[in-house]
Amino acid sequence: MQHYLALGAPEYTLAREQWVPQPVQEVFPFFEDPYNLALITPGWLDFRVLSMQPREVRPGTVITYRLRWLGIPYRWRTRISEWVPNRRFVDLQTSGPYVLWHHTHTFEECSGGTLLRDHVRYRLPFGPLGVLAHAIVVRRQLDEIFDYRRQKIATLFAGGRVYHRPPK
Repeated sequence: MQHYLALGAPEYTLAREQWVPQPVQEVFPFFEDPYNLALITPGWLDFRVLSMQPREVRPGTVITYRLRWLGIPYRWRTRISEWVPNRRFVDLQTSGPYVLWHHTHTFEECSGGTLLRDHVRYRLPFGPLGVLAHAIVVRRQLDEIFDYRRQKIATLFAGGRVYHRPPK
């Protein structure tokens, strides 16, 4: 069914990079705990983790979330497909609002801190209607969500200062 809904839908990407002046060993544990996602997600999404099985994050871990978009409640389920502690992890949507959501998180020791990278590949359902929704609202809201995330990460790990790249 998901593939049918994607008929004619292009794949989009979202990429972000942020440096924080903290070692990866202090930064990664925050991101490996899915319950911390609510701390870096805008309140208007009413984001909540409902369950995580098993309780330890590793390849195959399934996490179920609840969020609201335009007032409509959604359940979103992801599976951790790749897990390299202190380096990288990948979550894939198995059910939710997207036809494809493939989010790679990387953590690289750099200039006495950690370079965080997010790379998201995603597709919307409903072909041309999904393309229109992306142009009108989805891309803008994803940018808002990741801008909010960037600022919260800066507050948590960089004294509120946003570093797009490591300082020279």
